[in-house]
Amino acid sequence: MGSSSADPTSTSQPLPPKQRDSDATRFLLAGTSAMCAACITNPIDVIKVRMQLDNELSAQREGGVRTAMGERYYRGMLRGAGRIVAEEGVAGLYKGLLPSLMRESSYTTIRLGAYEPLKRFLGAKDVSHTPLWQKLVAGATSGAIGSSIATPTDLVKVRYQSHGLRDPPLPYRNAFHAFYVIYSREGGIRSLYRGIGPTVQRAAVLTATQIPTYDHTKHTLLNAGLMTEGPYLHVL
Repeated sequence: MGSSSADPTSTSQPLPPKQRDSDATRFLLAGTSAMCAACITNPIDVIKVRMQLDNELSAQREGGVRTAMGERYYRGMLRGAGRIVAEEGVAGLYKGLLPSLMRESSYTTIRLGAYEPLKRFLGAKDVSHTPLWQKLVAGATSGAIGSSIATPTDLVKVRYQSHGLRDPPLPYRNAFHAFYVIYSREGGIRSLYRGIGPTVQRAAVLTATQIPTYDHTKHTLLNAGLMTEGPYLHVL
């Protein structure tokens, strides 16, 4: 009698095969879609990194100190893109693409793929009426886990993307060699995780606001009968 009264939805029960397949598909699609997006957005990322480090890079090259009000080398998005293409060719806009793909295959695969399993772990049983706090905690946790694992790829990505024509050659043959060089010459495993604190904090906040906002808004519209499930709802 005691065993027959057990809650079939308890988290201690094994997931049905369909649910396991759904989770695996979610992880796969999350990583694949993010990697496809990275191929398109890598030029924007390169320009962003160059603009963020503009004064610092100029000071290093010229042996001086540049202020925020000084003349910038990459002056705006379009001019920055034009300068990179003029000096480094179109390939310059795709520097760091391999570590970027490696980052998305780990970071985004985990932060998107683990969101639903973490919600269930926190006690969510009805996707249409899951408490907002469970969504926020699941999002923050999946983002933090994903970014902590992907921090080395982020480090290598930025080093490649920040490297311009006027900089000394990078001491890496490729992205994989970069991991080895950083590990062997710059302080071991800790050197690969420089900046992990702010990186994880940013990812936790980003994922805790981004995915739960989409999730909660979507089901609020569905529950209110204002929209039906479909592509239009997802795009909106």
